[in-house]
Amino acid sequence: MKSIKSSKTDMKILVDIRPLMDVKYSGVSEYVMRLLSALFKIDKTNQYILFCNALHDVEKRLPKFDQPNVKTVVTHIPNKIFNYLFLWPFGRPRFDKLINEKVDIFFMPHLQFAAMSSSVKSVLTIHDLSFLINKHWFSWRKNIWHWFINVKRLTRKFNKIIAVSNNTKQDLVALCKLNEEKITVIHSGIDQVFKKIPETDEQLKIVKAKYNLVRPFILFLATLEPRKNVEGLIEAFEIIRKTNRYPDLQLVLVGALGWKAQPIIAKVNNSLFKADIIKLDYVLAEERPYLYNLAVAFAYPSFYEGFGFPPLEAMASGTPVVASASSSLPEIIETAGILIDPYNPNSIALGLSTILDNPELANDLSLKGLEQAKKFSWEKTAEEYLKVFENLNKSQVTSDK
Repeated sequence: MKSIKSSKTDMKILVDIRPLMDVKYSGVSEYVMRLLSALFKIDKTNQYILFCNALHDVEKRLPKFDQPNVKTVVTHIPNKIFNYLFLWPFGRPRFDKLINEKVDIFFMPHLQFAAMSSSVKSVLTIHDLSFLINKHWFSWRKNIWHWFINVKRLTRKFNKIIAVSNNTKQDLVALCKLNEEKITVIHSGIDQVFKKIPETDEQLKIVKAKYNLVRPFILFLATLEPRKNVEGLIEAFEIIRKTNRYPDLQLVLVGALGWKAQPIIAKVNNSLFKADIIKLDYVLAEERPYLYNLAVAFAYPSFYEGFGFPPLEAMASGTPVVASASSSLPEIIETAGILIDPYNPNSIALGLSTILDNPELANDLSLKGLEQAKKFSWEKTAEEYLKVFENLNKSQVTSDK
């Protein structure tokens, strides 16, 4: 992979890597890890300072980037004091002053408490605004945290906002009243491990045996929480099974239990087809591509997504996708999957039955999905981020921080 030359004046870029302190990566933490890895591969010129803060020693679980133009700085201030007693009320400490570095760009890849000197140009990535759309999708603790963050005020403090989809950009304009010119849409990438795997692959057989996936199954992969509409998917599965046309069909739910997961578990336990609904907790990251490949279809009837990684991963694996015709999902899937009404279990069931009933259509969607997934890569995402950094560094914008 060839490196990309930066602007004539090399930049010093401070990156907030607090999402990478997570013990298990998913969602935002995985996004940050993939983006930075791709960015450091193509940019050998600019200097990157990776910043995080935690009272306890987290260095051991932070990723090790060994590029000569990348260094990590960790401060050890108790986070509740750091966030709620200093940053929130006073806008102090300024991160560039805290680490004693003169930086050109501050990049924050997720919503967080932060403060920078007014001379530092800043970029913030917004993944979605689901917490403004429906507070019932989140716990009271999370809603309080979002209140303190105050995304409407926060987005105004940054010089540039990155939206991971056009849908998220539209939400930012409508809900945060931002000028469209301030927002740049940069689609997320996809890891190359997600691909079509030959049926003869030994690891495919191992994963199949490990989870006893000997019958045809519909796959769902995400955190089990209200926003993902797992209950609607279970109802759709029951509708399909009651037709008696697919007596061997199973539903495999892969994901950790999230906020308000109890009704979902109750829905499984009370189902007439409980024995054919398999619940798998957090699976190893290296097993996910094999699970996609083993499924006859991938279902993602989520009510709202800022981007939607799982359907894209399924398409890259050659698995036919049924997903919601809402939020960002039509933008990501386009014509390579079947789009359904997430609020109507009959619509979900019809979309899945269409794939089960039509092998030729299933194969066609598989091929279309493989082509659609090629449009997304972390290298392309990183290149577009680097352009944003360079253009912002050369601009004469003034900051209201």
